[in-house]
Amino acid sequence: MKAKRQANFELLRIVAMLMIISLHYLVKGGIAVFVPFTEGENPVGWFAWLIEAFCIVAVNCYVLISGYFCVESVWKPGRAAALLCQILFYSLLIPCLLILLGAESAKGLGFYGWLGCVLPIETEHYWFATAYLLLYLFTPFLAAGIRQMEKRQLQIVTGLLLCYFSLGKTIFPVALVTDRHGYDFGWFLCLFVTAGYIKKYGIPWLEKRSHAIAGYLFSCLAIWGLALVSCALGSKIDAFSYYKDMPYTYNHLLCLTGSVSLFYLFKNLQIREGRFADAVRRFAPCTFGVYLLHEHNLVRYEWMKWLGVEKVAHSFLFVPHMIGCILLVYMAGTVVDMVRIWLFGRCRKALMPGKSKMGEQGK
Repeated sequence: MKAKRQANFELLRIVAMLMIISLHYLVKGGIAVFVPFTEGENPVGWFAWLIEAFCIVAVNCYVLISGYFCVESVWKPGRAAALLCQILFYSLLIPCLLILLGAESAKGLGFYGWLGCVLPIETEHYWFATAYLLLYLFTPFLAAGIRQMEKRQLQIVTGLLLCYFSLGKTIFPVALVTDRHGYDFGWFLCLFVTAGYIKKYGIPWLEKRSHAIAGYLFSCLAIWGLALVSCALGSKIDAFSYYKDMPYTYNHLLCLTGSVSLFYLFKNLQIREGRFADAVRRFAPCTFGVYLLHEHNLVRYEWMKWLGVEKVAHSFLFVPHMIGCILLVYMAGTVVDMVRIWLFGRCRKALMPGKSKMGEQGK
């Protein structure tokens, strides 16, 4: 029997995707813009930074979920192939649709534009998809190593990885050559190992709900406060002019602690079986499709123009407008990915009719 997905983790996937859409709305929509304190007050921007601080943990949570379950699951090459097919579905379908609708031209897209659509992994068309697929290819080696390591060994390895990828850039307010701000496979590897440690040995302090909530709130508020302080000092000290953006990077230590705290909050969340749990399990598998749809190169800056984000960018009206846009983008992406799942299912039945019949007999 196929085990049911755990509704609490599936709910975290949905919440994390809503957070990711929020981040894209705020940053790419030009609302969460850093304005030096010397140029006057910017209350709308400061509030947008606060929302961003509470959402910046979302990407890390996705990788933590994968590491938490993959460390003890059987690695399947078909899963890697399915991920690649899903990515190609969106990277190729969207330019074709835009050309048919007259919003884009094949000539205007150009050779390198099409190359990015045909080779989305190699060209980092979607940086997250590239890093995540590479991580999945390394999963059997990482999982086997984590399972074999003793607690002390795993603590040392995890600590050293965190020192290299996170602690250094958090402490020193200078640009480090090796720091990619968490937009790479290396940071995902670090998160996978961290999730493996949580799965094997846990973090007892965070098992208490109030501690997990406190850890998340403190981390997010500290991200916001540190950015404000750095922005204020930036006019006097050049290093802090650079550092004001650093708390809002995925591999910053505060972002990591916030991510782990939020992960624990959902890990211990009890969701009663019923319609809500079933709905969560139904919609959560579409979250990656929501990302692939609204973050396509030809769409990632356009959807905010289509929805008129610039009209509310300088007032607090952006808050209700953002909520509406987030829900609209999420629902549109979910519907499209449900159609994709149906199409892929039909193709699978056509290509492998024997397996489909066996599956039906087993039900």
